[in-house]
Amino acid sequence: MDERDLVLYLLTPVAQVALIIGIAEIVKKLGLPTRYIPLVDLGLGLISGICVYVLSKGYDWVSGVMIGIAIGLSACGLFSGIKNLTEREIDDE
Repeated sequence: MDERDLVLYLLTPVAQVALIIGIAEIVKKLGLPTRYIPLVDLGLGLISGICVYVLSKGYDWVSGVMIGIAIGLSACGLFSGIKNLTEREIDDE
């Protein structure tokens, strides 16, 4: 593995996480309650993992799904995501 490959392996997931965070912020501004944003992040992570790693880089499906889950959880933060899903907001009542 040369330096170019190393940079690509590091930058691709970082760019995916940044893109997912940006899209989730747009969805939140459009009116989706904050408690559902972790699900949006997870879904976008799965889509991103499958598109980038399975369809583009030729990884197997299981690897693409696992990487996508990791990217989605990284975008929302595992603990804050669980907190947002389990707590009820005043707006949701």
